[in-house]
Amino acid sequence: MDKGLDIDELALVGVAHAALNDRPVVLGGFIQDFLRERAELPELTVARRRLERLLRQQDLRADWQVADTVGEWLLNPRNALLVCGEASYPKLLAAIPKPPPVLMVCGDARQLVLPQVAVVGSRRATQAGREIAYELARDLTGQGLAITSGLASGIDAAAHRGALDGAGVTIAVFGCGLTHIYPPTHRALAAEISDTGTLVSEFPLAARPSRYSFPRRNRVISGLALGSLVVEAALTSGSLITAMQALEQGREVFAVPGPIRSALSQGCHALIKQGAVLTETAADILRELSGFQGMLSPSPQAVHETPPTVSDPREQRVLEACDFEACHFDRLLDRTGLTAPELSSILTALDMKGLVRSEYGGTFVRIAKSRA
Repeated sequence: MDKGLDIDELALVGVAHAALNDRPVVLGGFIQDFLRERAELPELTVARRRLERLLRQQDLRADWQVADTVGEWLLNPRNALLVCGEASYPKLLAAIPKPPPVLMVCGDARQLVLPQVAVVGSRRATQAGREIAYELARDLTGQGLAITSGLASGIDAAAHRGALDGAGVTIAVFGCGLTHIYPPTHRALAAEISDTGTLVSEFPLAARPSRYSFPRRNRVISGLALGSLVVEAALTSGSLITAMQALEQGREVFAVPGPIRSALSQGCHALIKQGAVLTETAADILRELSGFQGMLSPSPQAVHETPPTVSDPREQRVLEACDFEACHFDRLLDRTGLTAPELSSILTALDMKGLVRSEYGGTFVRIAKSRA
């Protein structure tokens, strides 16, 4: 049974990766040949000579110091180098056109196969936009979905934070090597993500960020996920590149609408006009992904928490009137027959018990079952 590549073999792949990262077709060809022939090679030196010959044909030279760097990096059990074509490589990503031949991973590489939703948007997001991204990410992780984003300022950071605060899994896809945190102000966030989630990059460890690397990494963000959610994006936003790539990959696209006079709404509105799912709550996303419900499970926090008790008959009436999808305050008034002040007070009490949460636009959603 094939147990995968050992550290020496992975270090060799790391050398090829560092030399041929800007020539992914050539890199992918070498890796596939290596995977196919490695069982027949008498020793690793044969593969080294083949790599050196290939690089000479490309007017390149192998930097064998990279092998030592990668080998030492891989001694940390939370670091991994995944090769396209091996069983450990995420299948959703492998299915996209021209998947990355190599992924560098820090954290738990097994999380890359979890059902995920990508959340992307403007780096110059408004406070409302960041709050929406945070709340949607938190709610989605509560339903067993991992949140994938790009560690950028604005919407990306808010989505990562929402997933972390929801005790869920979040995956940060780098536009540079994993030894470079970009932006540098997100070092603490990246460290927190790596503790419970995953950092991933298709770039060699030492690769620095560039204006070309971030559009390239966007296809990885969308490629890992079942669908991509855009929260605030101008018409020229890189987030629209992610959305377009998601469509090309056959994945769902979701977009949050906004004020019609805001430039940060124009990209989302354009996506909605082209068929993206208009998204106000996590329920809008879960509805479209209903075919994957068997893959999902509530977060560990949701599984182990003891449901709070509701003994007040009026609280129970309001709770029963609430849906697990967003329900407007006016509809709850009709369903319960309470006055507005009474209903507002009870909703606040249920919110404090963690049974109901206020959503965007004066709506409320039931988020847990209670014990009568």
